[in-house]
Amino acid sequence: MLPFSIRLRCLLGAWLLLAATMPGRAQQFTPQVREFIKVSSPSIALVDAKVIDGTGSPARLHQTVLVQGGRIVQVGPVKKVKVPVDAQVINCAGKTLIPGLVMLHEHLYYTMPAGGYFNIAQMPYSFPRLYLAGGATTIRTAGSIEPQTDLAIQRMIREGKLIGPEMDVTAPYMEEPGLDIPALNTINGPDDAAASTVFWANKGCTSFKMYMHATRADLAAVVREAHARHLKVTGHLCSITYREAAELGIDNLEHGFMASTDFVPNKAVDVADYPAGRQSLLQLPVNSLAMQDLIRLLVSKKVTLTSTLPVFEPYTNREVVLGGGLEALIPQLQERETATWQQNQRRDTASVRLFKKEMAWEKQFYDAGGLLVAGTDPTGAGRTIAGYANRRQLELLVEAGFTAVEAIKISTLNGARYLNRDKEIGTIEAGKQADLVLLSGDPEQDIQQVRRMEIVFKKGVGFDSGKLLESMKGKVGLN
Repeated sequence: MLPFSIRLRCLLGAWLLLAATMPGRAQQFTPQVREFIKVSSPSIALVDAKVIDGTGSPARLHQTVLVQGGRIVQVGPVKKVKVPVDAQVINCAGKTLIPGLVMLHEHLYYTMPAGGYFNIAQMPYSFPRLYLAGGATTIRTAGSIEPQTDLAIQRMIREGKLIGPEMDVTAPYMEEPGLDIPALNTINGPDDAAASTVFWANKGCTSFKMYMHATRADLAAVVREAHARHLKVTGHLCSITYREAAELGIDNLEHGFMASTDFVPNKAVDVADYPAGRQSLLQLPVNSLAMQDLIRLLVSKKVTLTSTLPVFEPYTNREVVLGGGLEALIPQLQERETATWQQNQRRDTASVRLFKKEMAWEKQFYDAGGLLVAGTDPTGAGRTIAGYANRRQLELLVEAGFTAVEAIKISTLNGARYLNRDKEIGTIEAGKQADLVLLSGDPEQDIQQVRRMEIVFKKGVGFDSGKLLESMKGKVGLN
């Protein structure tokens, strides 16, 4: 017989192997994370909820959703679903369940000027927490300034050391020299663009973003290297038109049509002229045949469009910080944003006109069969903040003419489809990962009810949304 110590080690090893292969094994969290977990039972019954499932189907009343081991195992009418005796029961009467948001134009940084120059600074602690508090269970960082930080945060969230959403990390911007933004990465020609793509793909980045001064040759090089690895390329363009990008194989275009320079008269090839692009859009009729032709091309090429309405929202008669997040800022930034808001009241008529056009063009793209996804872009003037802006994006989609059901689908299933994760996330269906948001209200009756998030479930673990938001008051701008 083997010595006792050897038998003990073998037995222990067998148990560890069994635990590692058991389905639904509970994730381990640090005490700092557990403080914000409201529901952690392996078996959960969300009873008598209104369910908007993310598929675009009509909402269903008086539904029970069973979650076991981090997965949805059953969805059905209260009278037909048997609740397990060991389940933690959550009464959802008068409340609504929607899928966790899948948002595709997010950042882990915020607008922080460097003297008189526009610049951005990493928010590695506050922003991941705020995203999850705002219902975003999966995000794509559509452009990184500290990719090594983003990748580390992604890992630490997965390990239960930090609070935040699942992250699809985008590599540093692919941008030719042209903007005096100290934090912005630059490349020098297509060979450098290709080498950068390979380098960051090997580091773990799963998405790539072209920026305003990148050329057609740069884009072709990035598309070649990314697609060879089954990775996708998006762009906030200017020097490259949408039509040129679609023909070169880009997968995604950011900011709806706000970055399109396709309608600039006599546009010079590979030259970025943002003021000319903006002016051309202001002059373009909302029902332009030229825009309809561009939309048809994008749809035929299966190019996804990201709506980022919050970052373009006008000042006049709107909130200082979108989604009600002014208190999240440090006091100095609260003063800065309030002063800027006051100065711009009734002085942004051109922005108001273009904003309304953008809403209409996004609806036209969607109605033409295009894949419209959602994001927020927490940069710009500084009014767009993680989490708060994600909720605001849903409200603005409804303002644009989408139903609440459509706005939720755009912000959940459509994002999951773009990430090729729609078999796992994006809808409330049996077999899917239990990424859910419990709202204390009905967004179909009033879309602003999305601000009343109670519990955000990520892989079946329920985080206290209100407690997370409270913990980050006065923190944005510090870290």
